[in-house]
Order: sequence, then structure tokens, then C-alpha cells
Amino acid sequence: MIKVLIVDDDSFIRESLKVLVGLDPEIEVAGTAGDGFEALALLGAPGGGADVALMDIRMSGCGGVEGTRLIKEAYPHVAVLMLTTFDDDEYIIEALRNGASGYLLKNIPPDRIIQGIKTVHEGNMLIHPDIARKLAGFLQPPVRQEAAHRQALESYGLTKAELTIVSSIAEGLTNKEIAGKLFLSEGTVKNYITDILSKLGLRDRTQIAILYLKSQGIG
Repeated sequence: MIKVLIVDDDSFIRESLKVLVGLDPEIEVAGTAGDGFEALALLGAPGGGADVALMDIRMSGCGGVEGTRLIKEAYPHVAVLMLTTFDDDEYIIEALRNGASGYLLKNIPPDRIIQGIKTVHEGNMLIHPDIARKLAGFLQPPVRQEAAHRQALESYGLTKAELTIVSSIAEGLTNKEIAGKLFLSEGTVKNYITDILSKLGLRDRTQIAILYLKSQGIG
């Protein structure tokens, strides 16, 4: 059972998401909060633990970007999935830098939200297609810079295949999507990611994406 904490300053949205998410037999709503501070307090309360925090980004009090930072510092095992109406570039980068595992827009079908919760709970990174395309646009540096950035990542000992997987992770592709793109099995992709994490000295996919963004001069 996946325990989810819903964080949004709009009470109507909180209750709507609570009903929607609670319909899935594999998910339990652990609680709801109105901002990042309240979410942090609930996670620390007896019986208030959660596996995933489904969080809005613009909230009165403590917003989602800062809330993500606080939650990941105190409870690194909690996956944070941003669910918002805003696709502002700065918010996207800051949320990922602070440890968010995914970034979805509220205009997606309800079943995609539920699948998103399961995806980040499994340790995968998930980014709304519109946002992924925007990030992909950012990840196209001038030709002269591209070779230097690639060399910077290659200095970690990454192979060509591993570099491709790193860029795919930064674009928000799941293991299944990467496997299809590279004609590999999901198991092979997982093994590649394990090796990449070891070579880069990182903890998870989110950190891989952040390092890639920084290597492109973003963030």
C-alpha cells in the first residue's frame, strides 16, 4: 500500500484529490496539508508517515519548492510529486534541484495522477510531456558548448550509452520508455542506472537529472 500525503492550499482541490487518489486500491491517503510547513509537521507526527507527497507549487505560507527541500532534508525516503497549474521554468528547475521526483500539470487525466504516484514511488522520475519538451529545448546548447559539456560528463567515465541514458532521465523518460528508445530490456536499463549512480557518486535519478541540467549550464 502506497501512503500519500496531499499538499495544496485550496481545500476543494485537497478534498477532490483525496477522493480521486483514494479510489485506487493500492493507495492510501495518509493525510492532507495546506502548505509545506504543515506537510512537514504531519510527516513527523505519530502515524503520519507517507511514501509520496503530492504537492502544489504555489501556496500561501510555505510553497512547494521550499516544502520539497524541507521534506527531502528531513525525510529523504519520501518521494515528492509536484502537481500544479504552473509550468514556469524557474519553478521546474528549483523543484528538481530540491529533490522533487516528478512534475505534473493539473490538466492531465485523473488516471495519470494515480500512475504518477506509483511511478515516483518505484523510484522513477516523471515529468509532464509538455514540461519535458520544454526542458529538452533547454538541453540543446550551442554546438561549441555541447562538446565541452559532453566531455565534462564523460570525465566521470560514462560510456556513450550511459550518456544517452543520463540525458533521457533528464528529459523525464521512465525506465520503460528508455528501454524502448534504446531497444534494451528494462532490467538492462536498471543495471545501467545503477552503474551511472556509482560512477557519479549520486543517490537517485533526480540527482542525475540535476547534474545533467547543470552540465548544460542550467540551474
